[in-house]
Amino acid sequence: MVRNVAGDMADLDPEDFYLLSGVEQGMRFSEWVRRDKLPDYADLTREEVDYRIDRCLDRELIERKTIQYEGYQLTFEGYDALALRTFAERETIDGVGSPLGLGKEGDVYEAQSFRPLALKYHREGYTNFREVNREREYTADRDHVSWLYTARKAAEREYEAMESLYPDVSVPRPVDHNRHAIVMEKFAGVELSRAKLDPEQAVGVLDLICRELATAHELGWIHADASEHNVAVAESGITIFDWPQAVPVDHENAREFLERDVENLVRYFGRKYPHEVPREADIEGIAAAIADGSFESVRSFGAE
Repeated sequence: MVRNVAGDMADLDPEDFYLLSGVEQGMRFSEWVRRDKLPDYADLTREEVDYRIDRCLDRELIERKTIQYEGYQLTFEGYDALALRTFAERETIDGVGSPLGLGKEGDVYEAQSFRPLALKYHREGYTNFREVNREREYTADRDHVSWLYTARKAAEREYEAMESLYPDVSVPRPVDHNRHAIVMEKFAGVELSRAKLDPEQAVGVLDLICRELATAHELGWIHADASEHNVAVAESGITIFDWPQAVPVDHENAREFLERDVENLVRYFGRKYPHEVPREADIEGIAAAIADGSFESVRSFGAE
């Protein structure tokens, strides 16, 4: 798990951030940044670089390797610190609170501001970089791709999708983003996988989710990773979150992704509420109705 660096921010000097930014700059070209290049990248003297390296190593904001040559790279804590500093300079947030959810591809924290916000750090590629790099299309055209780049592109994709969809689709309201981090409005509800719906509500909630996906499709987006783990259910309605894998509707595999989203959701509801959801629902038919805007209810797509 990546440590929350919010508590370190007050102890860091501007020059510490110059060094972190210099390492970030160098990682555009190589996985490890040579020690002798850091003065130029960070715009610091060699003596100042020596001092700042020690400070950042002590706080685990960078890591060092000495095989073949002395090189440095950011840790996720260091990348978090750079994003947090930008949000603070923009006055987007005043601080970071308790964790809301921690996972292999993202950590979410409460964000302190004049309204309830959430701060999400993308972690794609940090522990399973090669696998993520093969699967995510936004890394496919890069000769040198780092986990840093992968996480940043995931955040950019998610923010772009939410900006396009909000408020017509029930997604978290996007507030700001920088590097691999997104600030969004904190939303109500419990994850669908943990929600306890009355059985007679099941089809209504599934229909509501499908209608939201239909509106998203009309606006040009397919979630491409929809499941019971990224839909929140509250008394006020639902929220569909986690959009980093979203694809435009003109993507060559758009229909396949849409059908997979529908299948994930329908199969989940079918397992949990077998007496409510139509058996052997026509997944392709539901997806087609979502795509052409004619969807009304999954009850129209059950087995005869």
